[in-house]
Amino acid sequence: MSCINRNEVSKCARGAQLGRAIRAVLLSTALLAPALSAGADEAKPPLRLCADPTNLPFSSDDPGKPGLYLEIGQAVAQRLGRTVSTNWYKSYFGKRTVRETLLSKQCDAMVGLPLIDDFMGPAVIFSKPIAHEGYALVGAKDRKLAGVDDLKGLRVAVQYQSTPQNLLALRDEIQKVTVLSPEEGMAALDQGKVDIAFIWAPVAGWLNKTNYGDKYQIVSTEGDGLLWATAIGFAKASGALRDEVDAVLPSLRADISALFAKYGVPNGAPVKFGQAAPATTSSVGAGEPVTVGQAVAPEKPVQTAAATGDAKGDAMAGREVFNGTCAHCHGPDAVQAERKIDLRLLKKRYADDMESTYWKTVHDGRPAKGMPAWKDVFSDDELRNVYAYLQSVQDTGGSN
Repeated sequence: MSCINRNEVSKCARGAQLGRAIRAVLLSTALLAPALSAGADEAKPPLRLCADPTNLPFSSDDPGKPGLYLEIGQAVAQRLGRTVSTNWYKSYFGKRTVRETLLSKQCDAMVGLPLIDDFMGPAVIFSKPIAHEGYALVGAKDRKLAGVDDLKGLRVAVQYQSTPQNLLALRDEIQKVTVLSPEEGMAALDQGKVDIAFIWAPVAGWLNKTNYGDKYQIVSTEGDGLLWATAIGFAKASGALRDEVDAVLPSLRADISALFAKYGVPNGAPVKFGQAAPATTSSVGAGEPVTVGQAVAPEKPVQTAAATGDAKGDAMAGREVFNGTCAHCHGPDAVQAERKIDLRLLKKRYADDMESTYWKTVHDGRPAKGMPAWKDVFSDDELRNVYAYLQSVQDTGGSN
């Protein structure tokens, strides 16, 4: 357009300036579009994971060794286009850990929970399975480990209060050596004190890889209480997040398998081992993983003080105290495969001295044997109730 006078020149200049401004706005919008799109992705909240800071091979606050579960969570988050933040909490508190982290909205997901119908349900919902974990036979690479018959005549390390200990308790042709942890079992194997270790597979695999140069074979076992599926757990209100995670898990199968190999955790086909002790209907749910510190025992009625003729204590109240405190070492309902700490044998062992031995032991403890003193923890009335309960479960069968 041409400008033929001063007014028209002024109008023309203003029009040109406006055109340039419009073009600049359009250009800047086009240039900003990718950045705005990227900003929208970055606006996704981080995936908050619950994890134990000192629980290798599963999780660790060491950035160089995050752990199997934490790395699986990181891989899931990456597929979802999210970063990760971690809420640290000790896992040995068991279900309390889940209640105080996942169910208290301190985090969004917990990797590696046992995939069983009655695990804290319906408060906890689960992803598709990510793995199978349980107990394994560990031994020299040239030794046959295909089942229980291959253990005959051998010295076998079993974890205290574990399914393997219960499973082998009545097999007299197998010499059982009780250990308190997978670490102790692996050490006993390496020192030649046992021929086989029947212990918690993930820790055994990790130790074999990091401490023992992969010198042992680790064979996962399958049977009641020996193996179960694991998954990612969510609070029941997080169904939408669970569905997002389920959608990306199939694409992560190869990555998850590689992570199991990285941390030495066995994830291959297990050997069928046999049946463990009968499932309880009380403290351990049917099919629930049995962890160290738990035992599987048949439920049986508890006699009250009146039924036993002992008016000195309430056996029912004593049972509650016993199962809440003493069962960690002596087994729920006092069912214990190790005879030296089987409290059902007190009457046979001490006869008329049973009561005096009980009081001295619970009051003063036996520190050298790992038995603490309880006199400052429980009142004499509470300890009297425990004694009444122990009277109700004494074995009156054959010789000790």
